[in-house]
Amino acid sequence: MIPDTSFAAAVQERSGEKLAACYQCLKCTAGCPLSSHMDLKPNAILRMIQYGQRERVLKSHAIWFCVSCMTCGVRCPNDIDISVVMDTLREMAIEEGYAYAAEKRVVQLHEEFVRSVKLWGRLHEVTFYMAYMARSLDIIASIPSGLALMARGKLPFLPKRIKGGKQIKRLFKEAYKTKGQLEEEA
Repeated sequence: MIPDTSFAAAVQERSGEKLAACYQCLKCTAGCPLSSHMDLKPNAILRMIQYGQRERVLKSHAIWFCVSCMTCGVRCPNDIDISVVMDTLREMAIEEGYAYAAEKRVVQLHEEFVRSVKLWGRLHEVTFYMAYMARSLDIIASIPSGLALMARGKLPFLPKRIKGGKQIKRLFKEAYKTKGQLEEEA
């Protein structure tokens, strides 16, 4: 059976990583602090992408366990940054409707994180936290911990202004155009 290479080509184009360079040395998996909790190890994800196993990869829990620590990319002898590949796979899983089959709350966290960065130019913890808790229907239960964090100065109530906010909005706009999506400006 000849593998379908269109999935690998799409992931490679979107991530900018040379997936065909992976020769399964396993350094990524050996260094990954969360690989023992993943249903598919990082090296297996790359191999499955190469073999065109789109649905299995995009439905996996592993792409949502990656915390982008970049240990895999640092250890890879071919300089493949698997954390970038994992982020690409998360976006593809959301777009293609596979994401909620894997990790609903993690997907919501990811979406709210991106929304916060798009809106403020950086993560604003209070709006991010409140939006995530509202979506996960946990907002009432989280009020005490949120207030405690605010009282200790760990959650600033108002977002800080950043330099380059317009450029960040422009980057988001161009990224969505590139993906063929036109999303309203925040």
